[in-house]
Amino acid sequence: MTYPSAPSSCLRILGIDPGLNATGWGLITFCNNTLSPLAQGVITTSVRLPFSLRLCQIHEELSFVLEKYRPHEAAIEKTFVNNNPLSALKLGMARGVALLVPAQHKIPVSEYAATRVKKTVVGVGHATKDQIALMVQRLLPRVGSVRKDAADALAIAICHAHHQNIRSYTIKEASW
Repeated sequence: MTYPSAPSSCLRILGIDPGLNATGWGLITFCNNTLSPLAQGVITTSVRLPFSLRLCQIHEELSFVLEKYRPHEAAIEKTFVNNNPLSALKLGMARGVALLVPAQHKIPVSEYAATRVKKTVVGVGHATKDQIALMVQRLLPRVGSVRKDAADALAIAICHAHHQNIRSYTIKEASW
């Protein structure tokens, strides 16, 4: 989903919630100390596809998002420890692709622990996905209904906006 565009002088931040089945992404603008939604979505892959093609799909679709919206900065959720080693390995590979794409576009990427994102957006480090989605809708009123993976990605972008010294950022420093 895309929203009305912001002035070109605003900072565009891409949040990425990596996953093999669903990679959420959300783009916000930071302008005059105000956060606004720009676009959001979810990249879904089919379990019927070979693993390598699923990673390729994430790469291609995330590359399209970056080329279309040209964010200045990106933020991604850090991997958490999983009880299933195979699941953790697959998630790590999907996360690697999600880290690679902004790097290929010379976009700086920051990483945040899930608890830090939740604490920043909800106020509690162990918030549920429903609580995150609700707070994202409150912090970004124009976002409307949003899938949980995209809401998580928008929350990551919001977290980045709150924890970076972006007030001193100048668009001239951006790689685009």
